[in-house]
Amino acid sequence: MRRRCLPLLVLLCLLAPTPALAEPLPAQPAGRYLVILDPTTGPPAAQALTHAFLLGIAPDQVFQSALDGYSASVPAGALAALLALPGVRSVVPDLPVEAFGQQMPTGVARVEGISATGGPDDDRAKVNADVAVLDSGIDRDHPDLDVVGGVDCTHGAGGHAGYDDPNGHGTHVAGIAAADDDGQGVVGVAPGARLWAVRVLDDQGHGALSSVLCGIDWVTAHADVIDVANLSLGTPGRRPAGTGCASGDVFHDAICRSVAAGVTYTVAAGNQATDAGQVVPAAYDEVLTVSALADFDGRPGGQAESGCQNDQDDSLADFSNHGAAVDLIAPGTCIVSTWPGGGLAMASGTSMAAPHVAGAAARVKASHPAYRPAQVRSALLAAGGGDWDAADDPDRRAEPLLHVPARR
Repeated sequence: MRRRCLPLLVLLCLLAPTPALAEPLPAQPAGRYLVILDPTTGPPAAQALTHAFLLGIAPDQVFQSALDGYSASVPAGALAALLALPGVRSVVPDLPVEAFGQQMPTGVARVEGISATGGPDDDRAKVNADVAVLDSGIDRDHPDLDVVGGVDCTHGAGGHAGYDDPNGHGTHVAGIAAADDDGQGVVGVAPGARLWAVRVLDDQGHGALSSVLCGIDWVTAHADVIDVANLSLGTPGRRPAGTGCASGDVFHDAICRSVAAGVTYTVAAGNQATDAGQVVPAAYDEVLTVSALADFDGRPGGQAESGCQNDQDDSLADFSNHGAAVDLIAPGTCIVSTWPGGGLAMASGTSMAAPHVAGAAARVKASHPAYRPAQVRSALLAAGGGDWDAADDPDRRAEPLLHVPARR
């Protein structure tokens, strides 16, 4: 029997899924909450200001594209009065979220479908697509990354304001998806794709659901520009029983509306070696959920010895979540990618697997600009292969291994 090897960093401080809209909220102490609004009552920003005046609450994030509502600090005793106000559909706790990934001193990881085209700074080597990375930010000055803009949804959490990356996780994810094909550093799956840094995690890689919703809301408002969004993070939860974009799960409904606006979402399956259907957003039908492949030589065959962790070459990574919610598997161990300060680092996790698919989705969009998210999904699933060993996968189901469609 193989010795199990857990990742160095695991998901922390995770709570239960959000309750349904209009579900009565029991008495709660003071704290941070998400207030879901009926847009027919008035603009969310105006309603938030009214509530602040009436009840002394402190709104911060206002949502009006992927969902209607705001996040706020609510004093003790004010929840019942808040729920009774016209236009308030529900009030739910602001849940913590955290990155699915960790830095590892590993060897070089396999990246499918990469071939350099052209020399340094050759525009023919750049993929004409836009990828939003909802994470800890991106090193905006990294020479291997084309960061064109972004937003800070953390309000300067951890003492760091702006969408630059104080943690490293987001920069690593960004490089996997889109590092330049410029003869230096590393090359991403979609070389030179334009990157949007949507900072939703603090300098420790922690965050709140309100920050993630702020990021999704921002991406949705820019859906005419952004093609793909990557979420290498999550919290415990399940696929909602309801259908459509009014299921009652605010996280799901925001992503659902963002996908309907034209954005393809790629999501990490999670690192708990359990069913990905127990984690959101991985459990949601509208996203591309990605598990992690252990690969130590960049080639099929399963003969390479482990260089960074005790795992079996070309198999499901020991830490990776699995199950019916997973759509694709991609390399997720010992991945070399960009790091703040202009350098490189190695990391493992489903956080590293998901941006491989984000880069592939960007390449599909570059070749087929009119494709909707469902068509991008179909193209990637059709191109996927089966050249990996699923014998140790607990669900015994070999999800397609990412095979990136040709760049041209």
